[in-house]
Amino acid sequence: TGAALAWTHYLLKDKLEKVSPVINRRITDELERRIIIPCLKTDYNWMGFHKESLNNWTPWICSNWLTVVLLCDTNLERRLDAVYRIMQSLDHFVNPYPADGGCDEGPGYWDRAGASLYDCLELLYLASKGQVNIFDQPLIKNIGSYIYKVHIADDYYVNFADAGAITYPSADLVYRYGQSIHDETMKQFAGYLAERQQFGKKASGGSLGRQLPALFNINEMNGNADAPLSRDVWFPDLQVAIARSHAHSSQGLYLVAKGGHNAESHNHNDIGNFVVYADGKPVLIDIGVETYTAKTFSSRRYEIWTMQSAYHNLPTINGVQQSPGRQFAAKNVSYSTSDKKVIFSLDIAKAYPENAKIESWKRNLTLNRSQQVNIEDVYSLKECTEPVKWHLMTCIKPDANAPGKILLTDAEKKVELAYDKSQLSVVVEEVSVTDQRLLSTWGNRLYRITLTHKKQELKGSCKISVIYKK
Repeated sequence: TGAALAWTHYLLKDKLEKVSPVINRRITDELERRIIIPCLKTDYNWMGFHKESLNNWTPWICSNWLTVVLLCDTNLERRLDAVYRIMQSLDHFVNPYPADGGCDEGPGYWDRAGASLYDCLELLYLASKGQVNIFDQPLIKNIGSYIYKVHIADDYYVNFADAGAITYPSADLVYRYGQSIHDETMKQFAGYLAERQQFGKKASGGSLGRQLPALFNINEMNGNADAPLSRDVWFPDLQVAIARSHAHSSQGLYLVAKGGHNAESHNHNDIGNFVVYADGKPVLIDIGVETYTAKTFSSRRYEIWTMQSAYHNLPTINGVQQSPGRQFAAKNVSYSTSDKKVIFSLDIAKAYPENAKIESWKRNLTLNRSQQVNIEDVYSLKECTEPVKWHLMTCIKPDANAPGKILLTDAEKKVELAYDKSQLSVVVEEVSVTDQRLLSTWGNRLYRITLTHKKQELKGSCKISVIYKK
């Protein structure tokens, strides 16, 4: 609201003055009372001066605060103090950011994390006539390129944590970011987004500060469209591995898997989780999150089903799910790629509390480019009080009638899940979806497949294969 009022005052000051002098006075008085003075005098948590863990709020608020200061504060000394304070807050956000540029909040939040950081950097660049310029820094480049690296196909993006599977990055902002960091791939991706979003043919939405520069880039983006669809992507700091059957194509299988820890921003208990797409459409999924409520960001967050490991593609061990907290983390993470396959491995034992009684739990996820994904768990338990259960989430109604295989078939694709029928029994549970946020992505039904070990063993292994059927 503050930034919108600042732009309104800046662009329409003379016309508003003709309507009533009170309007301009009221705008500047309220901006000073509510934003300019408080932000100079108060160390809010999102500023990071007390070593808080920061997220998208920092650059998002700073971008609006900076807009207000640059456009409306006529006190030069105070304006300089505010700009310096904003730059300090942005440093607090950027300094701990992983070098690979990975956003642990997910692509849906990149719009107000990395993209809002860009809003700030662009304003600083313009206001200083290019003297404040860090667009050549590798981290800033990686934060930008993240958004096209996690693009799956169409409007689908990698969506761990609270991020949704479908998102719509601002075409113009992606273009301007790409232009600033001299990333031609990012600029071409912006053209692809512009085509999908009918950029220039209908209102682009978004904040006024983003809509205004978008007016000048319509022609530049036309005819320069391309989705990179990278074959392999590895974020070593974020511990996210991405692989697809063919470079520059959504055809075939797509695998993405994560390590990390269970205290990430907008965290779900999901260490070792993975997602599989076929021909650019979801098969084994990460559900995302329901519409936010007070409970979502309370001490009761993990009572919500979408946050729990039992509703991700993960095992429940001795009846115990993963726990939240920084200490619950992946160990021994490794990644390798070749023309024939990609392998992502990790030990997820420490993602579970002590009462799960796990000695080790190595998960190997392999994409064979010959159209198969293998999930293999090799484990050792201190005790086995009940059979291990492996959960798989899907948006396609499973056909589990034939022992040893589960068919996931719809109008667009056919995929088979193969498992050892002598080792595992299968139960399919329909999950009704009533939340509007999830309905808009998945429709009114999801399905949880649970494969239960027929024996109780201290040491063992389990292999599930996802086979693409043309």
